[in-house]
Amino acid sequence: TWKWVVGPMFLYLCERLVRFWRSQQKVVITKVVIHPFKTIELQMMKKGFKMEVGQYIFVKCPAVSKLEWHPFTLTSAPEEDYFSIHVRIVGDWTEGLFNACGCDKQEFQEAWKLPKIAVDGPFGTASEDVFSYETVMLVGAGIGVTPFASVLKSVWYKYCHDATNLKLKKIYFYWLCRDTHAFEWFADLLQSLEAQMQERNNAEFLSYNIYLTGWDEFQATHFAVHHEEEKDVITGLKQKTLYGRPNWENEFKTIAGQHPGSRIGVFLCGPEGLADTLNKQSISNSEADPRGVHFIFNKENF
Repeated sequence: TWKWVVGPMFLYLCERLVRFWRSQQKVVITKVVIHPFKTIELQMMKKGFKMEVGQYIFVKCPAVSKLEWHPFTLTSAPEEDYFSIHVRIVGDWTEGLFNACGCDKQEFQEAWKLPKIAVDGPFGTASEDVFSYETVMLVGAGIGVTPFASVLKSVWYKYCHDATNLKLKKIYFYWLCRDTHAFEWFADLLQSLEAQMQERNNAEFLSYNIYLTGWDEFQATHFAVHHEEEKDVITGLKQKTLYGRPNWENEFKTIAGQHPGSRIGVFLCGPEGLADTLNKQSISNSEADPRGVHFIFNKENF
C-alpha cells in the first residue's frame, strides 16, 4: 500500500510548495472600481504574470482571512497591462474584502491603504480554446458571464491590431440573467464593443442576445412603449432585451443553417442543468457526415 500512497503524497506536497511560493509573490492593487449592485473590480499587477482568456485565479486576502482561498475568473484580456477580477458581494468573505478595500467609505482611498492580496494561478479552462474556431456560441448565465468579458476584450484587441490573422469570424453571445441589476456592470463593455464594431462597418461580427429570465412578457408590458426607441431601455444597447428563456433548439438550427460544414464551438459558464441542455442540443444538431456542421460543447460549471 505504501508504494501507492507515497507517489501521490509526494506530488501533493510539491503542488502545495509551488502554491505557497506563488502566493508569496508581491501583488499590487492598482485600482478598485465600484460597479452597481455591490460588484467591485480589482485591477492588479504581479511580476511575471501571464494569462490566457477565460482563465481563473485563487485569491487570498489576509486582512479578511489568513487561510481562505477563493476562485475568481479573470475579466481582463491578455493584451492589457494588468489583470482584473470582478467580485460580487454575496457573503461574509466578499463583504470583508469590500470593506478592506475601503469601498464602504465615501472618501478617496490612498493606494497604500489597500489590503495585501495573495494570488495563485492562473489556471486553465475550456474558454481558452475559443480562438480555435471560426464560429463560436458563448453562453453565460448570471455572473457566469465573467470569462466572456475576457474573451470579448481579447477579441477586440486582436481585431484592431491584426484582424487578417484572426481565425474567429463570428461570435454568437447569449447572456441569461434573472434581474436587471446584473446587466449594469457588463453592459458598458457591450456598448463599447457595439459602437466600435459599427465604426469599422463590421457590426455583424458580434451577434448577441440578452435574456431577462426572471420576467415574462406580461411583466415586461410596461416596457413595450419603449420598444421602438433606438436603444434598449434596460441595457442602453441597440439589441433589445428578450424576456423568458431562449428556445435552444431553434437557436442551434438557425446557426447550423447559417454555417453549413463548420465546426462550431459552444462555450458555457453556467449551472449544470443548462450544461445538460446545451450538450444534448450540440449532439442532436451535429451531422453524421464529417463534412457537415458539428457543434463542439465546452463547459465550466459554478
